[in-house]
Order: sequence, then structure tokens, then C-alpha cells
Amino acid sequence: MDEQPAMPYRRLRTPRAAAIAGIVFSALFGTSLILFRTALDADPSIAVDWTGLAGTRVRLALTLMPFAGIAFLWFLGVVRDRLGALEDRFFATVALGSALVFLAMLFVASAIAGGLLISSGTELGVDVERGLTAFGRAMMLQISNVYALRMGAVFMLSIGTVWLRTGLMPRWLVATTYLLALLMLFIVNLNLWVTLLFPTWVVVVSSYILVRPSGVGDD
Repeated sequence: MDEQPAMPYRRLRTPRAAAIAGIVFSALFGTSLILFRTALDADPSIAVDWTGLAGTRVRLALTLMPFAGIAFLWFLGVVRDRLGALEDRFFATVALGSALVFLAMLFVASAIAGGLLISSGTELGVDVERGLTAFGRAMMLQISNVYALRMGAVFMLSIGTVWLRTGLMPRWLVATTYLLALLMLFIVNLNLWVTLLFPTWVVVVSSYILVRPSGVGDD
């Protein structure tokens, strides 16, 4: 039998433009948070007019959130690719796991908001509807500001530790990562504005990667 000629294989390279995904995530995620915050009061007991401007803002935020999640996965891939052979399995597991849990919790919180929006048009008693709405909003705030925020902080701490030990990123960026992560980890606050710390950090990291694209993963 004739032997087939060997196929030339080429190593896949992460395009430099992929770092833009972090900026896209920050823009979409930050916009969604602002829309949620301006539509829903931090006090779950305050009624919301789901048929008015508040409902429109929630709908727009729910439309943007899935695309923000997709962009975040691209950003996560860029961060891991930059580590290249220096990636440690222990910190990589913690970083990847916390990042995925963070994203999953954001989707759950958004799904709860979507459920509240849809159920607002059902024929429920006023007292029952008000109680369910208050419970759903309280759960959404707990998931996004207590649990998801801390998973984002764990992701930042693990990535920052790898950067510190490998010298892959400048010390000012490592220090900024630790500072923001500690604030997110220990500040117990149901204010949605606190969650903006995470997309702010993503913008800084993505901008640096765009300016300094060379990394361990590049040949």
C-alpha cells in the first residue's frame, strides 16, 4: 500500500485580538450591572414596576449577560495561554474552577432576574407576588454579591500568585490584582456597584496584554 504523505501540522496560536474579549466582557458586564442597579433598588422590599422603565432595563441587561459570559471565556483562554509552560497545575485548577463557578453564579442570578420579570405578568395575589419578588431579588443579590464576587476574588488571587512567582506580569499589576481581590473577598456589601471592581480589573489586564502581547506562550 502506498504510504500517505505526512500532513504538515502547525501549532495553534492565540490571536492578539483575542485579548479584546476582556474589554468586551467588561463593557457588556459593566453595562448589565449598571442597568440592574438602576432598575432594582438594593432594598428588596421596595416594589419594582416591571412593566415600566425598570423592566426595560432588566430585559436589556439579560440580553447582554450571555454575550458577556462568552467574552469572559475568551478572556480566560487568553490569560491561560499567556502563562504557557509556566502554568502550575494547582493554581491553574483553582483559577479555572473559581472562574467557571463565578460565571455560573452570574448566569444563575441573571436567570432569577429573568424569572421575576416573566412572572410579573402572571395572575398572582398581590401579597404573594410581592413576597416572591422580594425573595427572588434577595437571592439574586446574595448570589451575585456574596458568592460570585468571592469566586472572582479567588480567581484573581490565584492568577496574581502565578504572575508574582513567574514574573510574567509587572509588580504594579500584581499589586493591583491583590488589592482589588482582597476588597472583593472581605467587603460584605449587597450594593451592586461593588461588583464593578471585577470588570475594572479585567479591563486593566486586557489592555496590558494588548500593549505587551508577548508572553511565555508565544514563540
